[in-house]
Amino acid sequence: MRVLISSFFHNVRFYRSLRFRIFLIVLFVGFIPALTMRFIMIRGYETRAMNQKISEVTNQSSIVAAHLARTDYFSDTSDSIINDELIQMSNLYDGRILVINDDFLIIKDTYGKSQGKYIVSSEVISCMNGSRNMSSTDEENRYLEITVPIVDEATGNVCGALVASASTDGIHDNKDVLSRRSRVVQVILTILVVFIALALSSTLLRPFDKVIKAVDSVKEGFDPGVDSIEVPDYTETRDIMDAFHHLMSRMAEVDASREEFVANVSHELKTPLASMKVLSDSLIQGGDAVDAETYREFMQDIAAEVDRENKIINNLLSLVKMGGGNEDGIELKLQELSPILQQLIKTLTPLAEQSEVELLYEEKMPVEAEVDETKLSLAIMNLMENAIKYNKKGGWVKVTLDSDVQFAVITVSDSGMGIPEESINKIYDRFYRVDKSHSREIGGTGLGLAITRNAILLHRGAIKASSIVGEGTTFTVRIPLRKDI
Repeated sequence: MRVLISSFFHNVRFYRSLRFRIFLIVLFVGFIPALTMRFIMIRGYETRAMNQKISEVTNQSSIVAAHLARTDYFSDTSDSIINDELIQMSNLYDGRILVINDDFLIIKDTYGKSQGKYIVSSEVISCMNGSRNMSSTDEENRYLEITVPIVDEATGNVCGALVASASTDGIHDNKDVLSRRSRVVQVILTILVVFIALALSSTLLRPFDKVIKAVDSVKEGFDPGVDSIEVPDYTETRDIMDAFHHLMSRMAEVDASREEFVANVSHELKTPLASMKVLSDSLIQGGDAVDAETYREFMQDIAAEVDRENKIINNLLSLVKMGGGNEDGIELKLQELSPILQQLIKTLTPLAEQSEVELLYEEKMPVEAEVDETKLSLAIMNLMENAIKYNKKGGWVKVTLDSDVQFAVITVSDSGMGIPEESINKIYDRFYRVDKSHSREIGGTGLGLAITRNAILLHRGAIKASSIVGEGTTFTVRIPLRKDI
């Protein structure tokens, strides 16, 4: 049952609403003080009235006790003056008066019921032994009892006690009247607090309604007017709208990037097709006049364009597989990194020799890490291949393997042409080329570094480039040694 109730409140929309919760907070903040004030007011009246009653009865009892001490009432209870005084006091407080001698014998009872009987109570005993006033209250029967000693003025000894009981019905009746009136006031205050809570909850959340309206405006597409929407009522709403505008700007950038990507893909795929179309049309138009050598040269060019087209498509497929950072597509395995890098050196040595570039490898320490060998090899190979292709004759490419406490560190540095500072942050964009003319000559697609970056991010690593134009470039790759680091 408790689970069902909890589930109900968790799923009820109004209960989870901030407006409802603000309403409850304001309601409690207003209701609890009103309830507390009612309790304090009633309790305070009861305490003050009771204390006043006790003080009044005690004073009157002390006066009567003094009169008793100055007469011979304990020997002769027929004194009409004293008896009238006791009866008047009994009638005044709607109570009962007992006069007790030092043998605990009741010599006078205004009710006439206990006269001649003995009384033994803690209040009477304490009063006679301690010569001090005693008081007690009975809430259930609505009366209070005052016990005062009767002290012989000549000897100073306690010769008896006077017990006076007084009704507290009047106090309780006034308390009930006050309680009813305060309850009416409390109901009025509660209604007022409810209206205030409703007004405040609506007013305080009105700026958030503007935020919701602004967010809803983009459900059917981007709204050009969203950028101008401001909700400066609160710091929180201003921060939310700033974040929202930033998100809209980012979405616009993503949309523009997507359009640019589609345009670039179309252009990159169209260029080889256009070249093959021109070459094939030339062969068709030449007919039998085309000699075998020209035919072979054109066919080689067509094959090269097919290879280029195939390379672009394969690179795009690699981007699709690694794009989005989905770690489900990566198979990590703990292994030595040095054999992987040495194999890449061996694979790219022919390309380096063809470009007259020296390949160097330095292992500062053995490093084991959890990596996907295929994807890591693809990433480092792209860096090494670019370093070779964009180098100069007689230049060098150096691969270094190192490690710190948490990361494996692989650096690929070269003595090539370098990257301008304004292009450093753009080199990982798809189809971006620093030197477009040179890229065409060496067959670059502009996708290699994008693939590299995605592969490194899949390993939860990082890549950083530093370069000086005319002197060379260094790429630093950092990969966690363990997945849980």
